[in-house]
Amino acid sequence: MTDHIVIPVDGSEEATRAAKRGLELATVVDATVDVLHVVERKSLRLAASADEETRLRERGESILSEIEEIAASLGQPVTTALREGRPGVRIREYAAEADATLLVVGRQGATGLGKRLLGGVTEHLLHRSEVPVFVVPAGDAASTPATDYERVLVPTDGSENANRATERGATIASHCGAAVHVLNVVDLQSAGGLFSAGGLEAEFVDRLEARGTEAVDAAASAIAETASEVDVTTAVVRTTGGEGAAAGIRGYVADHDIDLIVMGSHGRSNVGRQLLGSVTSALLRTVDVPVLVVGRSA
Repeated sequence: MTDHIVIPVDGSEEATRAAKRGLELATVVDATVDVLHVVERKSLRLAASADEETRLRERGESILSEIEEIAASLGQPVTTALREGRPGVRIREYAAEADATLLVVGRQGATGLGKRLLGGVTEHLLHRSEVPVFVVPAGDAASTPATDYERVLVPTDGSENANRATERGATIASHCGAAVHVLNVVDLQSAGGLFSAGGLEAEFVDRLEARGTEAVDAAASAIAETASEVDVTTAVVRTTGGEGAAAGIRGYVADHDIDLIVMGSHGRSNVGRQLLGSVTSALLRTVDVPVLVVGRSA
């Protein structure tokens, strides 16, 4: 399931950090690894001479060599590749050609205004890649080696996409010897906005929580069937803040020292509406642990 990892790198600190986490994960799940650098076409067009074009390609080779050295220190063999063109497009094409099962990318840190950014290429892959994407942030929590993961969080709403993420999370936890926490967040403010300006009736809240309990219990049962050795904890929590379900997940991550989040790119709300990845998007920009995003077609 996670047996062929592709790691795009661009020479940035974020990409190098992500590459190291990806290489560590490969040693845990016994995956093969391709490391890819894409020389941007616009950079080649702006080159003033053939010598400048050559230097751009040589820089790419140097970036790949740096990652090869990190891989060698971890005892992880890698294959390297240099391509030219639009990075997001070329990465997706390469992943398809290589039959990749996971992409590992970095996330930028905060801007001067404090707004969290993912980065253009990472955004592109998250929206368009058919391969699950492992996003590594720049925070201190992301410095935990994949070999030391102890707690994997799988948020679920009972949707098909969430179920695929649960399977991925259980597989990684099994390889790492980690426990899995299965979480459902009941977003009371969202539900209240739809049904009652004056608050929710207790019976309706109970139904939401009962539905959440069904979702986490079903996920726990699925994990028990495929990875019986994995310890599973289930939880249903409420959130009433303006940030919705993402805030509930962030709070759970902080309270339980979660090392990795594995979640679907899309899901449904507690009242059955389809979300356009709003919870996943909010988490990717604000949480300081890696997030593995499993798309609908994964």
